[in-house]
Amino acid sequence: MPDYDLAVIGAGPGGYVAAIRASQLGLKTVVVERDQVGGVCLNWGCIPSKALLRNAEIVELLGRSEEFGISFDNLHVDFGKAIDRSRKVVSTLTRGVASLLEKNKVEQISAESRFTDATSLALSNGDTLTASSIIVATGARARSIPGMELDGQRVITSREALDRRELPKKALIIGGGATGAEFAYLWNAYGVDVTIVEMLPHLLPLEDEDVSRQLERSFSRQGISFLTSAQVTGSTVSNAGVHLEVAHGGETTALEADLVLIAAGVQPNTDDLGLEESGVVLDRGYVTVDSSMATNVSGVYAIGDVTGILLLAHVAQAQGVLAVERIAGLESPDIDYDIMPRATYCRPQVASFGLTEKQAVERGHRVKIGRFPFQASGKAQAMGDTEGMVKVVADEEYGELLGVHMIGPEVTELLGELSLGRLLEGTTHEVGWLVHSHPTLSEALKEASLAADGKAIHI
Repeated sequence: MPDYDLAVIGAGPGGYVAAIRASQLGLKTVVVERDQVGGVCLNWGCIPSKALLRNAEIVELLGRSEEFGISFDNLHVDFGKAIDRSRKVVSTLTRGVASLLEKNKVEQISAESRFTDATSLALSNGDTLTASSIIVATGARARSIPGMELDGQRVITSREALDRRELPKKALIIGGGATGAEFAYLWNAYGVDVTIVEMLPHLLPLEDEDVSRQLERSFSRQGISFLTSAQVTGSTVSNAGVHLEVAHGGETTALEADLVLIAAGVQPNTDDLGLEESGVVLDRGYVTVDSSMATNVSGVYAIGDVTGILLLAHVAQAQGVLAVERIAGLESPDIDYDIMPRATYCRPQVASFGLTEKQAVERGHRVKIGRFPFQASGKAQAMGDTEGMVKVVADEEYGELLGVHMIGPEVTELLGELSLGRLLEGTTHEVGWLVHSHPTLSEALKEASLAADGKAIHI
């Protein structure tokens, strides 16, 4: 008999959730983690970065204190203490995750692991274990770009940036996605001269173009520089700093900085796991899975970033629950990746789900669009935070919500209502009909939905 019903490799957001759900379903479960419980997201990603971004928001607000009738002298900001606070937040949550695993009777093993066959793992502590099913939840790590060696000093990833107590005077960020945008805002708020280099035509290139353009305008007002449709063609790294040559607009631009943050994608952590030797199919290093998160090898599953499907912590958690429930024989519904929420925590915040306007048209939908600017929101005006908008993309005939795209104050907290509306096959008519308390930012959701039907009141 196998030692366990289920073994999970990796205790990140997908792995620990899968392990807990498995134990809830009565499966004898072990989770094997080579580093820290909580994975990259909790220790060196989602959580510490959000703690630092909260500091940046406060610094930015203090810089606007005169607007609110508040004045003071000798303001001093200490980025090192911001780092300390972020690590304290991480420590609290990692202890919490370990406690949850223990509470749910999930065995925890600290070791590296490698498949010896489809049901057996060899551990770096010299032990071996067997399990009826194994879930690979090893995540991904930042990748370098050709010609730029990651050295942890002048050329760094977000991992080093989240532990760096000294701020550079001047920084270059390669990649204008969520990670690049968040660090640009963070560092700029603390006075760093920041330039983003993005290969695609817009910052946050996966978002609706109206949202990307709004963010670009906002970043320009904040003093954040950026080059889009740009590509690094040469680099020189020395003790004095970094020199980049960037092809942009038919010309080559020279950029100088103290350091470069590489935020241009990730690569899967499938090295030396023994997956291929066990017959598991990989695609560019990512584990190939079906709608149940099962690989081509019976009993072997994969979830989260290591699959390359949609690299978000909450997606990994959903995949973990799905995989475990399918293993346990439950009829858990397939995941609809089109409606998975996305969030970027720079200022203004960006949040979205579903199809962009362009994607909806390309898929053959006849669409209607509703927009509502936060400039017209009473709550946003009262907060002194009016940049941005809510944009609703809906089916023209029935009003079905196809996508929602937001940029503005606290929009990452507004996404749940319309995500639920989409899940329940809601329409713009129903969201527009729903009474929202006044004054709240959520009224913008109602007004944008009304606008899609030509019924908006406050614009």
